[in-house]
Amino acid sequence: MSRYVDRFGKTGFAAITSLIWALPMAAWAGSADLSPIDKTAYPWIALGIGIVMLGVWLFLLTRLARIPVALRQRRLDIAQMSKSEKRWTLALVAFGAGLIAWLNAAATVDWAPLGSAVGSGRLGPILFAAPLAAFLLAMVAGIWVSWRRSRGAYLVRRDQPV
Repeated sequence: MSRYVDRFGKTGFAAITSLIWALPMAAWAGSADLSPIDKTAYPWIALGIGIVMLGVWLFLLTRLARIPVALRQRRLDIAQMSKSEKRWTLALVAFGAGLIAWLNAAATVDWAPLGSAVGSGRLGPILFAAPLAAFLLAMVAGIWVSWRRSRGAYLVRRDQPV
C-alpha cells in the first residue's frame, strides 16, 4: 500500500482505490431497474459487494493518513495543484460525469423508435434528437479541451521545483 501511495500520492491513491466500491455500486444501479422484469437477485448481490467494498475502502482511507509520502510532484495531488490545474481538472471531472450520465441514459432507452422517426424526416423527433447529440458532442469536446488544459497546467507545475 505504501508503494502505491508514494507513486500516486494520497489523493490519487484514494481516487483510484475508490473504484473497488464504485464499480459494484454502478452495476447495482444499472441493473436494479431490470430485476423486477427478470426476477433475479443479481442486483442485490452487486449492492452487497459494493457495500462491503465501501467498508474496505473506508478502512484503507483511515490507514492512509499514517503513511509517510516523499515530497515530489504528483499528478493528482490536490495540495500541489495550481489554481489553473484545479479548475481544469474539475472541468474534466464534470464533463466526464456528464458523458457517463448521457451513456447511462442512452443504455436504458430503446433507440429504434427515435431512429425511425428521425429517419422519416419529421420535425418533432429531429428537434428532440438534436439537443441529445449536441450534449454528447459538448461533453466529448469538453473532455478533450479540459484534458489538454489540465495536462498543460500540470506540465508547467512539474517543471517547477517542489
